[in-house]
Amino acid sequence: MPELPEVETTRSGIEPYLKEATITDVTIRNFSFRWPIEPDLAVTLKNQTFQHIKRRGKYLLFQCDSGTLIIHLGMSGRLRVLAIDDHIDPEKHDHVDIELDNGHLLRYTDPRRFGAILWTSEPIEQHHLLSHLGPEPLTKLFNANYLWQKSRSRRCSIKTLIMNGKIVVGVGNIYANEALFLSGIFPKTIANQLTLEQCTTLVDEIKSVLVHAIVAGGTTLKDFRKNDGKPGYFAQELNVYGRKDKACFHCGSAIQHYKETQRATYYCPLCQNSI
Repeated sequence: MPELPEVETTRSGIEPYLKEATITDVTIRNFSFRWPIEPDLAVTLKNQTFQHIKRRGKYLLFQCDSGTLIIHLGMSGRLRVLAIDDHIDPEKHDHVDIELDNGHLLRYTDPRRFGAILWTSEPIEQHHLLSHLGPEPLTKLFNANYLWQKSRSRRCSIKTLIMNGKIVVGVGNIYANEALFLSGIFPKTIANQLTLEQCTTLVDEIKSVLVHAIVAGGTTLKDFRKNDGKPGYFAQELNVYGRKDKACFHCGSAIQHYKETQRATYYCPLCQNSI
């Protein structure tokens, strides 16, 4: 599932081809997604100009003249930019094409169709999918004092808390595992048991892990104009995620694994023995 760094990598990859371009045509081949595409979306989008492409959590926000196109990549969605003149025929899971006056085409592909393509003319911060979201993890609003205060009344695990989008957006499962490892905090630790010092460390590591992932994505980003359809994500060496029974890079202990709220959790029993 694309997480915040992958979504940000997508945003930065497609923005140069879309910004200030005007939509000339829209082809929708499948309207059935997590939320159905509005029947008149193609008409609404035609002649709109992309002013800015932003991100809020895992949502991509295409700000236009009279509203905002909201795209969520779901479990398997991806976006790529093609040259219209290349006449690249859509494949089975290429559900939406947005043609632009600069000769480019934005193609949305989603095999599992858990993503979403929505339009709103209301102020984007008031949209029901975004209005309840917590602060972005890489902003100053997400800091140690904030996390400490939010955790005081919480009896859930700290991993569950930092993956709660109402507390902070975009800390997906991979990066929650990695940040907790780097902080030396056991993932099942009850949130309100954390000290302010531990919150400081955890916030710093969340920011560090996400920044590293975004930078890695940028340095290995594939050309979004290529027609192979492969997402421009990155490969990185993870400390614990996906490394069950393998030796910890720091201490040599075998990485352990369990499931919590249907999410795979990985940890080092020696490095993460706090509380």
